[in-house]
Amino acid sequence: TSINRRKKEFKRVKPFNRHHSDRYLRLDPSWRKPRGIDNAVRRKFRGTLRMVNIGYKNNNKTRHTIKGGFKKFLLRDPKDIELLLMNNRTHAGEIAHTISAKKRVEIINRAKELNVKITNVNGKVRKAPTE
Repeated sequence: TSINRRKKEFKRVKPFNRHHSDRYLRLDPSWRKPRGIDNAVRRKFRGTLRMVNIGYKNNNKTRHTIKGGFKKFLLRDPKDIELLLMNNRTHAGEIAHTISAKKRVEIINRAKELNVKITNVNGKVRKAPTE
């Protein structure tokens, strides 16, 4: 279990879309700051899109946390699991997608020994048929 049991609150969950990206297909919805001299969004007129600003940043204590209150740590090598030994209450390991099934089993077994949580335990690992 995690030490961080604080409830994660979001100031905004709706994405910030680029101005006029709904109007023209050539404009990608990814956010770009409007810079025109007459732009209504930049001038913050009533009824226009909201602009990105620092006030929407989430709480630092819960930022980058996953469901159980852990922060993710990417495991690219079986030796990386040792780095989580001292931080197993705050960080959870996530096995990189490039890791083979053989090494995944090695990482998962070592994680059980060290009491480290792994987020994607079932990925690419074949279960032995139980009869």
